[in-house]
Amino acid sequence: MVISQTSERGRRRRGRSADAAPPPSRNVNYRQLKNPFPQMEVFPAEHVADMHETALRTLQELGVKVLLPEARRLFAAGGARVDEDSEMVFIGREIVDAAVASAPKSILCRAGARHRDFTLELGSLVFQPGAGAPNATDLERGRRPATGQDYLEFLKLTHHFDVFQMISPQVEPQDVPTHLRHYFTTQAQMELTDKFPFFFSRGTPQVMDCFEMLSTARGLADDDFRGNAHCYTIINTNSPRTLDIPMAQGLIDFARHGQMSIITPFTLMGAMAPITVAGAITLSHAEALAALTLTQLANPGAPVCYGTFTSNVDMKSGAPAFGTPSHFQASLAAGQLARHLGLPWRSAAGSASNVNDVQAANENQFGLWGCLMAGASVVIHSAGWLEGGLTVSFEKLICDAEVLNMVAELCAGAQAGTAEIGFDTALREVEPSGHFFASSQTMERYNTEFYQPHVHDYANFGTWTERGSVDANHRATAVWKQILDEFKAPPTDSDRMGALQDLIARRTSEGGAPPES
Repeated sequence: MVISQTSERGRRRRGRSADAAPPPSRNVNYRQLKNPFPQMEVFPAEHVADMHETALRTLQELGVKVLLPEARRLFAAGGARVDEDSEMVFIGREIVDAAVASAPKSILCRAGARHRDFTLELGSLVFQPGAGAPNATDLERGRRPATGQDYLEFLKLTHHFDVFQMISPQVEPQDVPTHLRHYFTTQAQMELTDKFPFFFSRGTPQVMDCFEMLSTARGLADDDFRGNAHCYTIINTNSPRTLDIPMAQGLIDFARHGQMSIITPFTLMGAMAPITVAGAITLSHAEALAALTLTQLANPGAPVCYGTFTSNVDMKSGAPAFGTPSHFQASLAAGQLARHLGLPWRSAAGSASNVNDVQAANENQFGLWGCLMAGASVVIHSAGWLEGGLTVSFEKLICDAEVLNMVAELCAGAQAGTAEIGFDTALREVEPSGHFFASSQTMERYNTEFYQPHVHDYANFGTWTERGSVDANHRATAVWKQILDEFKAPPTDSDRMGALQDLIARRTSEGGAPPES
């Protein structure tokens, strides 16, 4: 009986006239998400307070090595004790407390289009795909050093999925010279997407070029640019307790221009951090506080996002491991410390697997749920990351985006109003032992009620076999190829794009801007 009624409904749909209205489609907004999950804690509150106190003690008694003279001068002017011979900076707790107090607790991030704007604060949820890999891989072309073409294709895929609200530094286009690479990546972001862009901090000249290109492409006067965060960078400290020249320059440059730094100590337990979760997160917290303090000394109130990327190493090989229980616990601990400060913060998923297999899925999802349960405002490396960050996979990005879409569905929450309960449109209409396929409620909602996957296949074994027994990994290949074939860039202002191209041509003829170190 179910089959006959379902077939009849199918015949009714197929029998529509050519000018009939198309079936309704799901209207979803994955662009401004809130984390609906209760936040987990791994340590009691008093232990978190002890970790914070120990981090402050570390900064004051042990200090941080700061390689950039300008940064040391800012610390000294702010009251820190500086030893120029050793390049060590000793930061008193009152300096850190003042910096935390001045750092904004809510950051409006202005994208290229207003519907792409989002706010970073505790409780918000923003995703970006895997970032910074030197290699790319897919099933058709294999693993290879990443190229400009790979960068452009990943950028298009990132733009396609609404669940990615931020552009990441996906892969390094290694066929583009380093003194010109920032022109290539910035122009691509301005032309192919209207999402929130990323710029590397590889020295002041490159950063200033990127700021000028962004302002030119998006028609921003200087006051408009400095008035809100229009782009971001990622700042990695050199654990343990070192802040190098380009990272310190990036913190200062982005702060002075009102742009956002996401501070990310990369602390691997047992390698460049203590082997325990508590010890590693305490070190990460100290380094994040030092970098955050520098931004506020450069420009009080500058937007800055607290962050961590802490996992363990494989003690048999020394290789980084991700999606482990220790990784999960470290995310929970970082979330407790971020809430202790009241600041928006970033965490990360990721995988150490070499291919897009079950290990890759398990590690990425376990790391992702650690971020969600910890209350991370930004989840980096949420899709596509393999080999501990050495490779981004086209197929894995597609498969991971499926999971992120389903998480985004959970963020919307289930509704339970009169229409959803359906006493008159469902319960009253169906007799005992009947079915709800043809109820008024079902007929009204069958096109829109459930999430529609882009790579998962819900067909039974017989149907799946008849279709060629294609697994998810190979279905993902077809998905990314179709997205690229059908890609349409968002509209841009031709005059601004022309000015951008002229700017890049002029700066290129002048020799570009080599990265600084």
